[in-house]
Amino acid sequence: MSVLNVTKEIFETEVIKSDKTVLLDFYADWCGPCRMVSPLVDEIAKENPEYLVGKINVDTQPELAAKFGVMSIPTLVVMKNGQIVNKAVGARSKEDILAMMK
Repeated sequence: MSVLNVTKEIFETEVIKSDKTVLLDFYADWCGPCRMVSPLVDEIAKENPEYLVGKINVDTQPELAAKFGVMSIPTLVVMKNGQIVNKAVGARSKEDILAMMK
């Protein structure tokens, strides 16, 4: 499965209602650590179709960033049944990200 480019509309219609575990990657194009995490998030999406994986650009989606209290990027958020169950700020290894999903 590919990574979903999440906008406010997509969040309301697809992400919040998903019955899958959701991984959201809050990033910006200019952010160095975000560019390190991005390919790992892409791999997780490809290798784990049981997850819904989305990326949220904080520069183009500031309302979503504010809704999740994102103060620093990259921020990774895991949701189950529409609720936040895990959150991490800063670059993480693929193994650490997968562990957050459990």
